[in-house]
Amino acid sequence: MRFKLLLLISLTVLLGACHSVKLPTILPDSPPPKTLADAKKQLQQATPCCTSFADFSYQTPLPWRPQQFTLGSGPVAAINGVHSYFLSFVLPNDVKLPYKIGVKSEINGRSVMRSSYLFAPTVVVLDDAFQPIDSQDVKLCEYMGWTNSDSGAFGSVQVSDKRARYVVVYSSSKQQSSNTYWEQSASTFSTASSTTPTAVSTGGSYKIAHGPDGVVWVGMMDRKYDEAVSKAVCGKPPQGDGVLHSLRTDLPRITWSSL
Repeated sequence: MRFKLLLLISLTVLLGACHSVKLPTILPDSPPPKTLADAKKQLQQATPCCTSFADFSYQTPLPWRPQQFTLGSGPVAAINGVHSYFLSFVLPNDVKLPYKIGVKSEINGRSVMRSSYLFAPTVVVLDDAFQPIDSQDVKLCEYMGWTNSDSGAFGSVQVSDKRARYVVVYSSSKQQSSNTYWEQSASTFSTASSTTPTAVSTGGSYKIAHGPDGVVWVGMMDRKYDEAVSKAVCGKPPQGDGVLHSLRTDLPRITWSSL
């Protein structure tokens, strides 16, 4: 009898304990990264705030060195028949002409080869009446530094007109439908970390599509950006005839019969 009573008490305690145990909550999978198609759809569904350069707000001075801006959640303009996110700045009035504006775009996406794109800027220089003086689709060229902060697609625009007062950065229809040459090798690095470079083991070259949003750096050209632009890769180098052929051409007096 005593044994049965102890058994009954034990079962009651166990059942109570099981009843109080909470099952682990199954969390939904994290949402996948935004694709280029998603970004384009989001942009097209946005209601434009501005339809001319005179509608923009020009309260922010152009940074004295390139600064980071994220496009994709701010206002949208409808300029020259295309929707685009944009940035607008007041140009410095105490800088000797000509000077350069440096830009850099970072890749969106986890893989360079798949589902990646970048914002390709169009830079428009305006006079004091907000009329365009110059408009350029910036040619972006790849430069890989040791970290994400000094790697990306670089370009620049020169300001040489004394009437220049404002500048707008947006992405034209031509830019949004184009792409940028990108080259990967074992000596380049991925964009997975902003502080620690990760070596890429695969080689090859790719075309990175242009998209409507992303991270872009804009500001007065500094030495670091100037060096990146001068060393950047803009496309596949032409195929040569080999080192021997070049040496024969450059040093014609040497006897090559023994080579």
